[in-house]
Amino acid sequence: MRDALLIALFAFLGATTAGVLGAGVLLLIRRRSLTAHLAVVAAVAVAAMLAGTLAVARAMFLSAHDLSVVTTVVAMAAVVSLVTALLLGRWVVARSRELAMAARSFGDGGDFAAPDGPAAAEFAALSRELEATSVKLAESRDRERALESSRRELVAWISHDLRTPLAGLRAMAEALEDGVAADPDRYLEQIRTEVERLNEMVGDLFELSRIHAGALSLSPARMSVYDLVGDALAGADPLAREHGVRLVGDAVEPVPVEVDGREMSRVLGNLLVNAIRRTPADGTVAVSARRSGEGVVLSVTDGCGGIPEEDLPRVFDTGWRGSHARTPPSGAGLGLAIVRGIVEAHRGRAAVRNVEGGCRFEVTLPVAG
Repeated sequence: MRDALLIALFAFLGATTAGVLGAGVLLLIRRRSLTAHLAVVAAVAVAAMLAGTLAVARAMFLSAHDLSVVTTVVAMAAVVSLVTALLLGRWVVARSRELAMAARSFGDGGDFAAPDGPAAAEFAALSRELEATSVKLAESRDRERALESSRRELVAWISHDLRTPLAGLRAMAEALEDGVAADPDRYLEQIRTEVERLNEMVGDLFELSRIHAGALSLSPARMSVYDLVGDALAGADPLAREHGVRLVGDAVEPVPVEVDGREMSRVLGNLLVNAIRRTPADGTVAVSARRSGEGVVLSVTDGCGGIPEEDLPRVFDTGWRGSHARTPPSGAGLGLAIVRGIVEAHRGRAAVRNVEGGCRFEVTLPVAG
């Protein structure tokens, strides 16, 4: 028993010496290739075995012949271990370079494609993560391009919408100054109308900028959807009468929600104004509210005749307007973008789909607890 403990002690001391030296070498070459690290690890393993063997051999007073045999066996093991480590290191380095080249391709704007051939579990997991990152980057680039396109359209359309009323205001102001206005009161009324429309446009831009900046402050309170829809219908009734459109709000369930009343009134108001302006005279705009598995669904159905399927995904984009909606009463194309921003701030969702004779805008909100 005593001899076995001595052998173990001498072997441990010899192996520890080799291990400490190997750790020092690894520290010195920590910035070198992985191939060098693997070679050092293999050399340390063989050196530790050799050092332990030599320490035990000297303590046990082995013969020179026996020591030579043991040393030869260890040397052959060292050669095989080093060759194996070098081959493994070269394969790992080559695989990592392939992954680096593939990662560089999607970093430059392309898509990531995993290198062909077998790979270790860690490399396969890294490839999957890079593929997922590539998909997210592609989606982000698409969103950025869509936002940039909508911004350009918004600037162009607002420039057009501002130029027209400003030119009219200038002409009417010059006519009043020169005293050539046949009916000054009518001119003043028209000026007031144009100023109110410009004020609404500026208000929409300010609201949209707050939404995009994340500065929209909500003051949620518990209220009934029935009261919310009733107030919105009362506010839109004069415009509906002016356009000869019927407002219907019979299918409204008194479901409780916790929302900012002022902001949600703006959401319903924008949807109703949008629906009334695009529904022909003698048409109907219907408002409904019901409980569903996802929450409370508020819907506004108009009689606009429908939206082209290719335009449906862009309806809520900033500045988007249908090709038929570029007349001044249609606004700057900000109303539906504001609707989506306010609804998403309430942890809800806004959507649109075509129905018979028109389209239906749906706002889904969480039910109050």
